[in-house]
Amino acid sequence: MNEERALRVGPAGIEVAYERFGDPGAPPVLLVMGGGAQMINWPEGFCTELAGRGTYVIRFDNRDAGRSTHFPDGPEPDLQAALAGDFSSAAYTLSDMAADTVGLLDVLGLDSAHVVGASLGGMVAQMVAIEHPRRVRSLTSMMSTTGDPAVGRADLAKLRDVGSPPADREEYAAWMVRAMRAVGSPGFPLDEAGVAERARLAYDRGYDPPATARQAVAALASGDRTERLRRLDVPALVVHGADDPMCDVSGGRATAAAIPGAELVVVDGLGHNLPREVWPRLTSLIADLVHRAEAARV
Repeated sequence: MNEERALRVGPAGIEVAYERFGDPGAPPVLLVMGGGAQMINWPEGFCTELAGRGTYVIRFDNRDAGRSTHFPDGPEPDLQAALAGDFSSAAYTLSDMAADTVGLLDVLGLDSAHVVGASLGGMVAQMVAIEHPRRVRSLTSMMSTTGDPAVGRADLAKLRDVGSPPADREEYAAWMVRAMRAVGSPGFPLDEAGVAERARLAYDRGYDPPATARQAVAALASGDRTERLRRLDVPALVVHGADDPMCDVSGGRATAAAIPGAELVVVDGLGHNLPREVWPRLTSLIADLVHRAEAARV
């Protein structure tokens, strides 16, 4: 696909890199990726398969990811302080990221879209639905949580040996393979060559480790969305892996319990990634929600 660039996006006036798949006349589906991840972490094959189910798919780099605007001049992110309740190092919040997302819709001339978010992207998608409800035709929250610190916790024992990402390109690719072994899906094979190739591409597109911490602090500073999720009136799907060590399945269960009428799908063997073997099921679930929501709009 051809990468495009949107200028002066949202209230912050940032630049956003994005790509489009499928028929522009089909219902638009906006894919929001997670913390520290770029739009390429929505695999091209996943996007193509989803577009093949009668949707118009847009993936993009969030602020502080890939080729979209980065925020190196903001406060140095202090994740430990944020975990303790001190959010003074937050350069922005999830509300700002949600405004970026809506700003991209504006640039693309879309009055609304079906919004799909994974991990931190699920939090952003939830915030778009909360703060910009008229722009969201349906909401899909994947491998994400509500912001309630009592749910969706990471399994720190599995993450302890991963360590921090290195500066060297090849070392980073090897580190990403180790990380995916730790947080990926025990029920499905890990495409290690594909993970390493995507890591090299991400490194070349805009490797910025502090940006991951800035996004994490933004999520913590945004607090618990549970009560605001209870007031949503939008067709919603919540998908979570039963074996997700990065965001425990309790986060997905709490999200589905909070959103009125939300459908919860828990996938056995799925962790915190998108193995090729689950693409048919996930794209079918998303497309089915999209088409049901479209039919209800008529």
